[in-house]
Amino acid sequence: QVQLVESGGGLVQPGGSLRLSCAASGFTFSMYAMGWFRQAPGKQREFVALIRRWSGGSTYYADSVKGRFTISRDNAKNTVYLQMNSLKPEDTAVYYCAARLSVPDTTTANEYDYWGQGTQVTVSS
Repeated sequence: QVQLVESGGGLVQPGGSLRLSCAASGFTFSMYAMGWFRQAPGKQREFVALIRRWSGGSTYYADSVKGRFTISRDNAKNTVYLQMNSLKPEDTAVYYCAARLSVPDTTTANEYDYWGQGTQVTVSS
């Protein structure tokens, strides 16, 4: 049974940091590219970051988070992370992790195979 379970969300002040985790099970994690997406109320789900398969996978970021967010993966722990620094109110959203087996890698949400349930991130003073 495939599972992706996000954790680490919460309430943080502008300029603060959070680290999201996504624990995967039920599939061969190292063979999948992993992505983070987010969805704010009334908006479409948008791409945040992706990390390519295998260890040492290269990364790609949305322009809105480049230089502030860092995606990483630990294939031994079947976990992908999103370190979020210098958070802004506009980063407020539900954050989802997703897994994709096929190539090429993509930033399109509906081309991912598996999804987590999401974790809420709220940036507010």
